[in-house]
Amino acid sequence: MDRLTNTVRPYAWGSTTAIPELLGVEPTGEPQAEMWMGAHTGAPSHLTRDGAQVSLAQALAADPERELGPAATARFGPRLPFLLKLLAAGSPLSLQVHPDRAQAQAGFADEEARGVPLDAPHRNYKDDNHKPELICALTPFDGLCGFRRPEEAAELLDGLGVDALKPYVDILRASPETDALREVLTAVLSAEPAAMAEAVEAATAAAGRLGAGDGPHSDAYAAYAAIAHHYPGDPGVIAAMLLHHVRLQPGEALYLGAGIPHAYLSGLGVELMANSDNVLRCGLTPKHVDVPELLRVVRFEAGDPGVLRPEATKGEEVYETPIDEFRLSRFLLAPDADARPLPAGAPQIVLCTAGSVALRRTGEGTGRGADELTLAPGESAFVPADESVLLTGDGTAFRATVALTTR
Repeated sequence: MDRLTNTVRPYAWGSTTAIPELLGVEPTGEPQAEMWMGAHTGAPSHLTRDGAQVSLAQALAADPERELGPAATARFGPRLPFLLKLLAAGSPLSLQVHPDRAQAQAGFADEEARGVPLDAPHRNYKDDNHKPELICALTPFDGLCGFRRPEEAAELLDGLGVDALKPYVDILRASPETDALREVLTAVLSAEPAAMAEAVEAATAAAGRLGAGDGPHSDAYAAYAAIAHHYPGDPGVIAAMLLHHVRLQPGEALYLGAGIPHAYLSGLGVELMANSDNVLRCGLTPKHVDVPELLRVVRFEAGDPGVLRPEATKGEEVYETPIDEFRLSRFLLAPDADARPLPAGAPQIVLCTAGSVALRRTGEGTGRGADELTLAPGESAFVPADESVLLTGDGTAFRATVALTTR
């Protein structure tokens, strides 16, 4: 096993306190948005091998079948197919969607062929992979996820009493679901900026008043008013009102597949995703918004956001998702409980989020890493595929691995 040294990304929307509090360190005063655990080229974790510090990506490349296992290597290639994060939102993230694998491959190939630099601000595709993701709340966590039914969105917009929004209300009430959602989102993102900023200002004032009351949508109105405070005049504020407002309690999660518009608003969570950084933005951002490409990727389907709760199996609480590249589970450990086995056969990252978690190798040592590790909150370890480990302690651990069963 190997203790991981991880990078914290200082994105502007990050909380200044949440990750430091979990780690038990003093805040720096700067935003600390995401701590990455994995082998993504943007910020790979590091570990010590043969007395030298190397990236996890380098360690995997040196012996992929041993580190990742033959089954995972055969299915996903010689790379870690997932990326684990601690995510701490102090202000809303951009409203966004992720492409499916075919869209990502086509978009990446097109931009490569046109010679668009990877770091260009107008670049859409940073790699050729899809990016389904799962967010599990460690604290109360607010977000937006998936389209409301058109009639619900119409009621919400109509309740604001803003004349400039009436045409959107009429479309939502008169057109079939897919057409209504597509037409309204297109109109919002393509509107003349000055007129849209004026409509957003009026909608913000109304949402603030309604959010302070006790009406049927007061929580949602309050959330949209808070979003507008961070992004005044942004058309994404109106686009956000087409989406479900979701408040997760600790231990609850959301799965976000391709084409599902979403945004995280506030809170601390554990995020697990396919190893990609492909994002198409819909608003709530000063960054590039490619409206035609966005509209090609978005799935214009209303539905329940589907809050996930873990299913307990032999002491391991699993968050079931329809994806092979990752599998997230949680262990609630007590000193007097039996040790929980982490079987060999697949790569694993174990993250402690509360208390103390101990990992002990079973069987003979391989000469790599440690035979035993103790993790404090915010600390993590990589367990290679050829190692079996027992988990004990008095705290909470999350386990990220792959799903190798046939779906």
